[in-house]
Amino acid sequence: MSKSAAAVPPGRRVMVLGGTGTIGRATVRALVDQGHEVVCFVRGKPGGETAPAQSARGDWPAGVSVRHGDITDPLSFARDGICGEKFDALVTCLASRTGAPKDAWAIDYQAHSKALKVATEAGIGQMVLLSAICVQKPVLEFQKAKLAFEAELIASGLTYSVVRPTAFFKSLSGQIDRVRNGKPFLLFGDGQLTACTPISDRDLGEFIAACLEDQSRWNRILPIGGPGPAITPGEQGEYLFALLDLKPKFKHVPVAMMDIIINVLDAAGLFSAKLKDKAELARIGRYYATESMLVLDPETGRYDRDATPSFGSDTLFDYYEQVLRGEASVERGDHAVF
Repeated sequence: MSKSAAAVPPGRRVMVLGGTGTIGRATVRALVDQGHEVVCFVRGKPGGETAPAQSARGDWPAGVSVRHGDITDPLSFARDGICGEKFDALVTCLASRTGAPKDAWAIDYQAHSKALKVATEAGIGQMVLLSAICVQKPVLEFQKAKLAFEAELIASGLTYSVVRPTAFFKSLSGQIDRVRNGKPFLLFGDGQLTACTPISDRDLGEFIAACLEDQSRWNRILPIGGPGPAITPGEQGEYLFALLDLKPKFKHVPVAMMDIIINVLDAAGLFSAKLKDKAELARIGRYYATESMLVLDPETGRYDRDATPSFGSDTLFDYYEQVLRGEASVERGDHAVF
């Protein structure tokens, strides 16, 4: 596909990676709702299964084809995923499960790099990549892996959209049960160190899907957050206590304590690969405890809410209410901190 502003045909054929995750599922639904034909390539036995099967976490939308194979193997992706057929675009919500270095480089970079090569050889001209806003200040291995692939995609010649969301509802909901069970809300520092404008899976899925036809989003890096003002961890806790009609009770965790834990694990990691990975996971936790998920002003080094684009209508506090009413569940996966 040319990078010119040619007319975009409606209802295109889209290959999706990472379609079984919470954001991937929301993106698949949005693609179907926007009139596209969707094929999902997921982990599992090869064989080109195309029936509208049941995903690991629920039913696929009607009309979605599901194919199984190994995304880390380009031969499998070409044979069992692409199957020699024509696709107009590749949309990927694929991400490493933990952010540990080996996993990050295997999935966030290498699997994507191999998929890009297969897609290019198959004549796919457009790619939409789900990345993360935290790559603005890369100190962690998974951030470096994501940036490495972003650069490769940008240089590929494909029409691209790199979507960098701020924060996810599920990542900010891990303490709901703690508070509901009478335990204190944990805060790093004074609870005001960071802020974010979280975006829901549904709104993010719609944003990602719309990148296919919205030419203003082509060949751009797209930071995106949800609606409303930036929210601090302290404000999240206050709102939870108010919803539950409980007296606020906070426990403050010094950032220095996290540094001690990281140093101990780093030392132990010299003798154990498992502990080395735990040290990196602790660094990830520290990063999110001390860095805002907003657009970073490179000149001032400060995070800027006003420069962070907003999209959608779902708010984190509405989500909290839905969880407490039993209308939504928190799926945090392997990267949960609490």
